[in-house]
Amino acid sequence: MSRGSVLIVDDDVDIREIVAEVLGDVGYEVTQAANGREALAVVRDTSVRPSVILLDLMMPIMDGYGFLEQRSLDPALASIPIAIVSAGHGVDRARIGHGIPIITKPFETRQLVGVLHRLVSPPAKPE
Repeated sequence: MSRGSVLIVDDDVDIREIVAEVLGDVGYEVTQAANGREALAVVRDTSVRPSVILLDLMMPIMDGYGFLEQRSLDPALASIPIAIVSAGHGVDRARIGHGIPIITKPFETRQLVGVLHRLVSPPAKPE
């Protein structure tokens, strides 16, 4: 049973592949993109939107900040939860917003999976 789908956006192929393997092992379906422009194409060209996007900030062609700007202009994309995966140096909170979790590289698998689970799972309804 799938836990949901994750789009990993990172220019480091080794990081993408390691994270994809880890997430696949715990039940997530994974798609990958090497930069923000490629991620926009992947999300717009697929019939199934990812449940969550893991986004690096520092990438060539279109960085994470550029992706976030484009995402905000498209209501269908703006509804997809995002977690930033970054070395954490100089993250501009004003540009990413305060509700987006930041996972600092290097990270532990347990931390990454915990953040994804919170973003993918709907909040519990009060009884």
